[in-house]
Amino acid sequence: MSSPSINAERLLRRLAAFASIGATPAGGVNRQALSREDRDARALLASLGHARGFSIHQDEIANLFIRRPGQDDMLPPFLIGSHLDSQPTGGRFDGTLGTLAALEALEAMEDAGVETNRPVEVVAWTNEEGSRFSPGTMGSMAHRHGRVPETWASLTGSDGALFAEELAATLKALTNAAPRPLGRPVAGFLELHIEQGPALEKENIPIGVVTEVQGTRWLEVTITGQAAHAGTTELAYRRDPMAAAADAMHHLFGSVMPRDERARLTVGRVAAEPGSVNAIPGAISFSIDIRHPAEAMLDALERQVADTCSATADARGCTVEIKKLFAMAPARFSEAMVDILEASAKRPWHSLQAHDFGRIPRRAPSVPGRADGDDFRALP
Repeated sequence: MSSPSINAERLLRRLAAFASIGATPAGGVNRQALSREDRDARALLASLGHARGFSIHQDEIANLFIRRPGQDDMLPPFLIGSHLDSQPTGGRFDGTLGTLAALEALEAMEDAGVETNRPVEVVAWTNEEGSRFSPGTMGSMAHRHGRVPETWASLTGSDGALFAEELAATLKALTNAAPRPLGRPVAGFLELHIEQGPALEKENIPIGVVTEVQGTRWLEVTITGQAAHAGTTELAYRRDPMAAAADAMHHLFGSVMPRDERARLTVGRVAAEPGSVNAIPGAISFSIDIRHPAEAMLDALERQVADTCSATADARGCTVEIKKLFAMAPARFSEAMVDILEASAKRPWHSLQAHDFGRIPRRAPSVPGRADGDDFRALP
């Protein structure tokens, strides 16, 4: 057995090949979940794994697994990977880097003849982004709970496509993948991810170890007023939901994140009805994404959003309705896993041993959902 070594040229070549699937003029990718482009990327990943003699599997939510057996193949596998779907204007490394780096780790172990005590599997989770079909993290969520919620079957995508039909087509398209039950036990999960903020790059730190994932809630706010003519309706007679929405956003943007550096608030989607240039809209709908590593603070932020939107709507003679579209609790990651990653990251590259992947302590938890977060331990 030789020392395993990553083939950087092979990894970069594959990253370029995947970046061509759904490539955008700006250099990124548009490869939304369960789309034709997503199926093409899944097929390419499966073919690469199959060419090396690894077994290929997918479950009923189309999570894709590439398995390298261990000495005791009955032990729960250790998973490494990420996702292949993207936002409409996604970056070429978002998700793909973690998935292809995981495959490269498997190939490095295979090239060096390394034996692990348990199986190691690459996983590409389905619909991590949630841009075409909501909610996001569908694949890891279904894996954790061991079932696909019945309500997902009737979901309609942002392009009008039916989730059930697109999922069936995606499963059918991958002919070389054997079906497997949903939610099988795992020893642990590791995801390499490109930094999604500027902190590490700004400090010239090459890598960080994530210690927890933020909790997330998606809200849909609808403020209803009265449609009226833009030119003839004086201020005193206006019940303008756009003005109420702008007031609410201004207050929230000026208070939530400035008062708590760990809080996140984003308005990513706004729609006006009827959407005419020369008419006061009858209703405004907008999304709010709130995040925080503490569950109690998420509750407080959700109340703040509701109170603020209600107050601004009342002041403008409007009404408000708020729906919760998605909720994911915060999660702390295994201290044992964090310690292993920190120790490995601090060791010289030539001393890393790939069989460490197969020696994760048995107490390591099953995958809690998303594995990338915003709170990390910086490493020199």
